[in-house]
Amino acid sequence: MAGAYDDRDGKIWMDGKLVEWREANVHILTHALHYASSVFEGERCYSGKIFKGHEHSLRLIESARLLDMQSPYSAEEIDRAKQEVLEANGFKDAYVRAVMWRGSGEDMGVSARRNPVRMAVAAWEWGSYYGDAKWQGAKLDIAKWKRPSPETIPTAAKAAGLYMICTMSKHAAEEKGCSDALFMDWEGYVAEATGANIFFVKDGEVHTPLADRFLNGITRQTVIQMLKDNGTAVHERRIKPEELAGFQECFLTGTAAEVTPVGQIGDWHFQVGDTTRKIAEDYEKLVRA
Repeated sequence: MAGAYDDRDGKIWMDGKLVEWREANVHILTHALHYASSVFEGERCYSGKIFKGHEHSLRLIESARLLDMQSPYSAEEIDRAKQEVLEANGFKDAYVRAVMWRGSGEDMGVSARRNPVRMAVAAWEWGSYYGDAKWQGAKLDIAKWKRPSPETIPTAAKAAGLYMICTMSKHAAEEKGCSDALFMDWEGYVAEATGANIFFVKDGEVHTPLADRFLNGITRQTVIQMLKDNGTAVHERRIKPEELAGFQECFLTGTAAEVTPVGQIGDWHFQVGDTTRKIAEDYEKLVRA
């Protein structure tokens, strides 16, 4: 399936029922469009099964709660909605997007307590997020924007508004021929990429930023546990930018990114080494098990 995302054949689940793809619309005065009152999940389906789908459903509900929205559906109902979409479209391998937002209603200002919380689920066939970089090593720019303090935003929520600087930073990176951009946090420590968590390897041990000031990805948590189960030491800690010169390998993790090696960040270069290759292969086996 190709073409503009609003002009395709298929079905989208919306507010409890399947609708035609082109008819899955909202009003221009939808609160989320004006005030970013929206949360979402990105998930991958492998051979007909969504990897950790229930965990994603639970996180969607928690993200909504953090934005002062009460989910109109339980995690089990969200699970069923996602399965309905996959079956209705005949997908076995696909990307699944669940989104929850404040719709249009009696309020059209910052406050929106009287507006309904709505939800939709769409799915489409999607290949590697980083294209050839998935195997050759992605090239990352360094974003001029910083991940903000947890005192200023709900960092544990997968909220649409938090991706504004991600879009801007990714556009700037692509203009430089890069696949993505690396954020530092407001204190200057290494944080994450625009849509993925980051890991580094030094002398067979793995180092990754402590996820207490950005989204602790489900794939990130999965990979950390896999590394520990394989006997690899994992250090979750603050990482200074100047430390990047001492790391031999680097890779990204995320539902879309899966496990993607990084070959370059700014002026720093990394090899696609054994640790990165093994965890990428192990993750591929796990999601298709």
